[in-house]
Amino acid sequence: MDFKVIISQPAIDDLRSIVTYIAQHNQHAARRMGMELIRRTRVLARFPEIGRHAPDADRPEVREIIYRSYRIFYRVKARPRVVEVIRFWHGARGFPIIPRV
Repeated sequence: MDFKVIISQPAIDDLRSIVTYIAQHNQHAARRMGMELIRRTRVLARFPEIGRHAPDADRPEVREIIYRSYRIFYRVKARPRVVEVIRFWHGARGFPIIPRV
């Protein structure tokens, strides 16, 4: 049985900011990037532990997958079989604030 993938409000806000920023220069590229970042989270439903533990996070439950210059932070909740996408973050921006559970 697959995990349910939930995208948190901070992650939705991040995604909106990323797409808006890129769209200033290229709307098609912005759309592709937004869709690709979302697509990358879908693999987490079948393989929730595919990402590494985020080395600069202060909590071991925070994992990440990387796509180009973006870090997709998430946490796995074995019960009730949920993966929560926490943030979409550009690596050049340093480390984001990771909300507590």
